[in-house]
Amino acid sequence: MIHNWCHTGLRACLLITILGAGNFVRADWIELVNGHKIQGDVLKESNNHLLVDIGIEVLRIPVDQIRSRSKSDKLSDVKKTISQSKDKLYSVAELPVKSIKELARIYGEAVTLVQTPSGLGSGFIINDRGYCVTNYHVVEKETRIAVTIFHRTANGEFQRRQIKDVEIVALNPFFDLALLRIPRQKDISFRTVYLAENDQQREGEEVFAIGNPLGLERSVSRGIVSTRNRNMQGIVYIQTTTQINPGNSGGPLFNSRGEVIGVTNMKLILGEGLGFAIPITYVKHFLDNRDAFAFDKTSPNTGYRYFDAPRRKTVNSEK
Repeated sequence: MIHNWCHTGLRACLLITILGAGNFVRADWIELVNGHKIQGDVLKESNNHLLVDIGIEVLRIPVDQIRSRSKSDKLSDVKKTISQSKDKLYSVAELPVKSIKELARIYGEAVTLVQTPSGLGSGFIINDRGYCVTNYHVVEKETRIAVTIFHRTANGEFQRRQIKDVEIVALNPFFDLALLRIPRQKDISFRTVYLAENDQQREGEEVFAIGNPLGLERSVSRGIVSTRNRNMQGIVYIQTTTQINPGNSGGPLFNSRGEVIGVTNMKLILGEGLGFAIPITYVKHFLDNRDAFAFDKTSPNTGYRYFDAPRRKTVNSEK
């Protein structure tokens, strides 16, 4: 079916899905006068319009609405980094839609297994300096932390490596967030993720999680956004049907573009398909203001509680 570009009811929907319809090997890259971009195959060209196949629809685009046109050899050409934090702690990017299989392959190396003497959880690396986000409750009251990364070797196989002496950088018990720093490794570089620009995901959109449920490493689960603003004890969470189990805590929740939209942190025990994630807005606020949450084991806000040593018994006290 061919749709006229001027149909206003269809326009908004198409603008949302244009960047996602990109399984092209060599396609035309069209920039419109209003700033929007389209990637697709030009089926027919006339003096007045182009017929462009974007995969799910065929668009009729008036020539006077086209600013520029070029060829794109790779889907990765669409990727555009929007911004970085001031100290380049994390990156925010606008990415094309890809299959979950492909996204898991690309970003699976950035997801870690976080271990302490009392348990384990998940995390994800946000820059090449080894900064890693996880849940506060994963490392609560612990200082001996090890992180396992899964590095893909030149032959395509995963190499499992445990790194000890991981540093706690910042903790926020209220939002259940923690920032760790993994010591640099001389022979490997850290794979990183991109954070979503905002919390614009909608109910029904497909999402997926990568983590270590019950210690089952690098497990991928998929679902949809049930609601983007579930209030629980004064904090807004993303509710999702994605399977979240013990061990998933601290792992990333991705959208269909591979951008992290939240940090998985809990599920309802007596129900299925009731998982929750901390929205990326809270995560970026925590990272941007991490100095306010800097780790200090003597601070009462860290969750540590120290008891006085037992008093030495005296002769008088025994009477």
